[in-house]
Amino acid sequence: MYTVYNKYIMEKVRVLDYPVEKPLTLREQIVDFIKDAVVTGHLKPGERVPEQQIAENFGISRTPIREAFRQLESEGFISVIPRKGAVVSPITDKDVREFYEIKSLLEGFAAKTACSKLAPKDIKKLESLNLQMEKCAEKNDVKGFFRLDNQFHDIFLSGCGNEKLCNLVNHLVQQFERFRVTSLSLPGRMEDSVKQHNEIIEAFKEGNQSLVETLVRANAERGRDVLVEEILKEKSKQWS
Repeated sequence: MYTVYNKYIMEKVRVLDYPVEKPLTLREQIVDFIKDAVVTGHLKPGERVPEQQIAENFGISRTPIREAFRQLESEGFISVIPRKGAVVSPITDKDVREFYEIKSLLEGFAAKTACSKLAPKDIKKLESLNLQMEKCAEKNDVKGFFRLDNQFHDIFLSGCGNEKLCNLVNHLVQQFERFRVTSLSLPGRMEDSVKQHNEIIEAFKEGNQSLVETLVRANAERGRDVLVEEILKEKSKQWS
């Protein structure tokens, strides 16, 4: 009876694709609040982040807000300027192009290297994650999609076996997280990404290294193109 019960529990545990998320800390709540305001356009580039108002809204001191500011600055969302405070960083098409060029090259190489090393369980995990991303896209859940997208890319990044490359890419994407979140929030981008992921998964199944590299690079380049197009569109509005 004890063995049967243990087996039942283990089967239930296997059903969970990922661990239950822990409640957000106060700093994380503030980070998410400001990120949402920036991505949705409630806080615009060059605009000051209202530290005092945030403190009053959350009913807190300024200490956790300044901790949040440090994280947001490291991820490219804001710049902390002496005697002025935190302001929303601008996004330039040049910055976006440069970031995605590096991301495309590094991730493409990692995927190509990982292609012959991924186990069947890794492929299944990629499929599971992409199905979950499809559901997020249907609900327009950018946060959920972004979290799952990170897990999707981490599978072949860690699977490539090059720890330094993996750390380099993780540092790069963390530093420019704002670009990726903003790109995913644009109309149709999440659905488009799900389709690209399906093609990447099929290439992994076939063991086609050169195709995997091409498709992973194309996925990054598409993120670049839609974001650059949006930036240039906003620029033209300002000029007209």
